[in-house]
Amino acid sequence: MNEVSKPQSVRASSSVKRLLGIALAAFFFAVFFALGTWQVYRLDYKLDLIDRVESRVHAQPVGAPVQAQWSAVSRETHEYLSVKVQGELLPRYTTRVQANTALGAGHWLMTPLRSGGGEIVWINRGYIPLDQPDPMTAENTQGQFEVRGLLRISEAGGAFLRENDPKGNRWYSRDIAALSTHHGLQPAAPYFIDVGTPRNLGDEITGFTPKTYPVDGLTVIKFHNSHLVYAVTWYALALMVAGITVWLNKK
Repeated sequence: MNEVSKPQSVRASSSVKRLLGIALAAFFFAVFFALGTWQVYRLDYKLDLIDRVESRVHAQPVGAPVQAQWSAVSRETHEYLSVKVQGELLPRYTTRVQANTALGAGHWLMTPLRSGGGEIVWINRGYIPLDQPDPMTAENTQGQFEVRGLLRISEAGGAFLRENDPKGNRWYSRDIAALSTHHGLQPAAPYFIDVGTPRNLGDEITGFTPKTYPVDGLTVIKFHNSHLVYAVTWYALALMVAGITVWLNKK
């Protein structure tokens, strides 16, 4: 009986190991395939984003959406539109928001503008170093101003692992709803405007020394796109797992 049962137990153990190996291979195949598919979706999103940006940033500016149009404002339909708005700047409510730019770490200067209709539109006047004072005062902003730039959608919440702290006046994202509530400014548009024409500095900032602050036109409009390479890599890994599994189970 022992001479017969031993080979049977060995075969049973071998079958269990083979099934476990196939199950593990199926798991990795599914993971790699899912990651490849996710990169395909990301590629589609990135190409659409690049197309939207290219078609909007160089167009003639149009009037920024007014209150009756705010409910229709979205990333897909409005972000990076070249817009203009007229009104009174309110420098006493200027808020510094943490910024990491091609010029280094510093702040965005966010200043609200009150339009002729009483609507609040937040203006990102640009980048300023951490220790640089804001040159804008109530005296040098009297009267009506026309602001031109790119429409951007509010950035709710904060940054990675950092939440906005209105009470401590620490801001890590351009959260328009929170800024407006904190300063008691209503009605406020659900977007802000990045002032200026994009400079496309990228990494080529050698020799660029701002003469004045804040520096406008630092909106990022060039986007890194390696999703096709990533997708091909993940799909290749999935095929390798499938191929190796088939080859091993033919033995």
